[in-house]
Formats: sequence, structure tokens, C-alpha cells
Amino acid sequence: MTVFTQTAPHELYLHHQKTLQAAIEALRAREFYAQYPEIPSGKVYGEDSNEKQHAVFTAQLNHPFQGLLQTSDTQITGAENSPFTREALGVSYPASKNIESYIQQAHAAWGAWKYADTETRAGILVESLERIKQRFFEIAFATQHTTGQSFMMSFQASGPHANDRALEAIAMGLEEQTRYPKQAHWEKPMGKFNVVLKKHYQCQPKGISLTIGCSTFPVWNTVPGLYASLITGNPVIVKPHPAAIYPIAIVIAELQHILKDNGFDPNLVQLAVDTPENQITKLLCEHPSVKMIDFTGGNAFGNYVESLPGKITFTEKAGINSVILDSCTDLNGTLQNLAFSVSLYSGQMCTCPQNFYLPENGILVNGERVSYEDVVKGFMKAIEDLTHHEKMGPGTLGAIQNETTYQRVATVAQSGVKVLLPSKSIPHPEFPNARTATPLVLEVPLANREMIEQELFGPIVLIIPTKDTQQSVALASELSSIHGALTCAAYSTDPATQAYIARNLAESFTPVTFNLTGPIWVNQSAGFSDFHVSGGNPAGNASFTNPEFVIKRFVLIGTRIA
Repeated sequence: MTVFTQTAPHELYLHHQKTLQAAIEALRAREFYAQYPEIPSGKVYGEDSNEKQHAVFTAQLNHPFQGLLQTSDTQITGAENSPFTREALGVSYPASKNIESYIQQAHAAWGAWKYADTETRAGILVESLERIKQRFFEIAFATQHTTGQSFMMSFQASGPHANDRALEAIAMGLEEQTRYPKQAHWEKPMGKFNVVLKKHYQCQPKGISLTIGCSTFPVWNTVPGLYASLITGNPVIVKPHPAAIYPIAIVIAELQHILKDNGFDPNLVQLAVDTPENQITKLLCEHPSVKMIDFTGGNAFGNYVESLPGKITFTEKAGINSVILDSCTDLNGTLQNLAFSVSLYSGQMCTCPQNFYLPENGILVNGERVSYEDVVKGFMKAIEDLTHHEKMGPGTLGAIQNETTYQRVATVAQSGVKVLLPSKSIPHPEFPNARTATPLVLEVPLANREMIEQELFGPIVLIIPTKDTQQSVALASELSSIHGALTCAAYSTDPATQAYIARNLAESFTPVTFNLTGPIWVNQSAGFSDFHVSGGNPAGNASFTNPEFVIKRFVLIGTRIA
């Protein structure tokens, strides 16, 4: 097959061209854009979609997963247990006994996709998102009962928000691969004659991509790398977390079907399932045919991934996210916003704030000083009012994904520092066996440096008294540089102080969000506008979704013909 053949635009590209153009324009403008509405409305997604897809989810439990088209020689049941019911999902998935099978199948499937033009790949991939859209409710139930997220959060994070992030990766990949012309007429005057060359340019994909999923956001954190590799022409092996397979299995099933429907080998995207007792992640990571690795998870394994020689890695790990309190105009709004931030999904988000730096002499509220003690009391009350609210509490907290996180809360509470607000288990109106925990809030003096330099994943908050705002900023920036951070929330009404905070946190490559009081929280990252993870500090080396996230997956090759 010649690499210089010009083909007509694929029909799916033409069908989705307006969507792709709108996404590209959104990437450039960085304004609000969402292709997929985040509210589970029957008018948008079908009046009976909730009921029908809940029935599908229920019927799937304790049965082999249907829909995957990949080659397999065995079935594996992961370690999926609902944090709400405490019962095993019992779903098994097609798998290969030997990881070499995944590698061989990826290589065999690669050829046609490698040489397909970018527009063809883009059209097929956007169509896959449209098919996934038809299963948002099933994905939501699967996410809820593997991660512990509430249904609403599961629907939004694994459905519309994940699809938007996938579309973002497709659009960025399309933009970067079509930035230059596919061919050029090059003519250099040489006096009495000209030298003429025909030049052709092609984007050559780098090879097999491995995407490693996490247990808390099995779709949202997986699809950016998955789609970034696919749009750039690479085959992908997806290794989900053993405790959260079902949600991403739906995504891969739809991808495999759309690939097959358009003449491509469905093994181009494979689900590689394992169990905690027989893990295959390192075997895949270290395989010489795996050229790229996308990873979301803890620092220990993330550092291992980054250390592998000869691999291109895209990591999102853990960090210590800070809150800097200096001054505000609406103390109640500030504290309610922060209470929601630490309570949302029980703090099981990589963007959740942990270290709260509060000056010992309090903060200014509309020019008047409010004491340290009163700010702390107000914060405790805001957390209790939210988490113990009969309707708001359970839906905000969700459930604790695993027992290790749950036990961490109890262990940290016995660490010897002052407990300002103990963690409590609250009843869930739908699931009496749900594993729940309200935020544990501790006061940690600066002398306890070891504790404030730890990422304490889960519903754990540290209030750290500081001498003044300058010391707060210095600590937040220093810890971000050493341990990484994905977010920083700051409250200041003084423009000069805002600039000081932003400048110092930028030194540690940490984005800052100022003065949130309404229904937007520092935990949230907006597709097409926010760069999720800066890629500049130890919390991760990649960013959803900047150009580097896609251009490192292909090489631009030039060919000259005289």
C-alpha cells in the first residue's frame, strides 16, 4: 500500500465534521463547550433509558460480559464489589491466558488503521462516542457499583464528561495531524535552473499503547489516553483496575463494534483483565512492543512507569492539594463551597483539597478580621450541615470505594494530632450496607511536618495554622514542588495578593482557583477549557489535553521525490 494515496473523506467524517470543527474551535477559544449534556434527562437520552438500562445492568450481574469482539481463550472475573451493597458484581470478561496474545493481536490489527487517514479515524471515533452515549445509564450504574460514586456523579463523570474529554483528544489529534499540508511543491531557484522536489508528509504512529485504568474514575481517566492513541493511529491495550472493569468494558465494546462495522479489526482495542492475585500490568508495561503507557493511580506505581527505559509515558499520579485562606467577602459561601469540595465523593478525587493553610490571627472578611477559631468553627458547621443533611449528604458523599481507604480514616484519626471533627458513618436511604464516612478534620501544627507532606487519600482534611499568608503560600508552593499538586484553591480579595499567590504557585506548576463560593468547585476540571494536571510537577507528567498529549504519539515523516 502506498502511503501517498489520496482518498475521499470517510462518510462518518463528513457526518461528524461539524462536531469536530466545533470541538477544535472550543479548544482554541477555551470557552465553555459541552457536546454531551450532563443532566440525565429523558428528553435528551430517552424517556425510559434509566429503567431499561438499569434492567440491563441488573441482568449482567453474575454473568459473562457480552459485547466484546476481541479474540480470547479464557474468562476472568475481576474483583468488582459494590461499595453500596458490599456484594460482588460477579461479571466475567473474555481474556487471554498469555499477554503475548494481546501483543500479537494488536500488531495484526494495526496495519489498516495505521495507514487510514486522520479524517477517517476521527469520523469513526466520534461515531463510537455517539454509540457510547446510548449506554450512558448502564455505564452510570456500572460506575456507581464499582467506584462508590453517587448515581448522578457516576452518570456525569463516566458519561457526558468522559465523552467530552474523549472528543477533546480526538479534536486535538485531528488538529495536530492536519496542521501541515500532506504534500508540497518545493522549487529552489539556482540561477539558470531550478531544483524541483515533490514533498510528502505523513504522520507515522509509534506503536502499541497501553492504558492503565484506576478504580475511582475508570472511564473519565481512561478515555483521554485511549482516544489520543487511536486518533494518532496506534493500537491500544486497556488494562483496567480489577475493581472497576464493567464501565470501561462498555466503552471498549462499542469501539470494537464500530471498528468492525467499518472494516477494521476489533482487536485494535483490547481489554486486558486481571485479578489482584494474578496481575499482568508490569508484564505489559515492560514488554518491548509496548511503546506508550497512559497511567492514572498512586505515586509508587506511577514512578515505576515513568522510570521504564524506552517508554513514552503519560501519568496522572497523586499530589497534595492546598487551600490558602487570606480574605474573602462571603465567609459562609466560602466555607460552604470548601465543605462541599472535601465531601464530594468522600474526598476520593485526585483534585480534592487536603491541606488548609489558615493564619493564626484569622482572615479578613469585608475588611474585618475573623478569628482563626471562628473560621474553623464555621467550616466544621458547614461540613456537618452538608453531610448530615438527609437528602444532600448521601448523594454528595457516595460510598468509600475500598476498605483500605476506609481504614485509613480510622488510622489517621489515631495519629496523635487534635481531632477537630471526627469522621462518622451515615446511613444511605437506598443501600443500608453502604460503606460511608464523613470528612475527618484534624489540626496539624507545622512541627508535624511529616504528616502535612503526605497525601492522605480519602475524606481527610488537615487544618494547618500558619504565621501569615506569606508562610501559607510558601508551604503550598514548596510541597507542590516536592510532592506535586493538581489544584490549589485560594481566597483573597486583594489583587496584589492574588498575583503573589498565582505567581508563587506557578513556580511549582500548580494552577490556582480563586474565590469560589457558588456551584463550581476546585475539584472540577472542564473539558475543552481546563488543562487537567499541569504535567510540570510530581503529580503527573502529562496534561489533558494539550498538544504534547497527542504529538508524542506519532512522528512526522517527510519524503522527497525529485
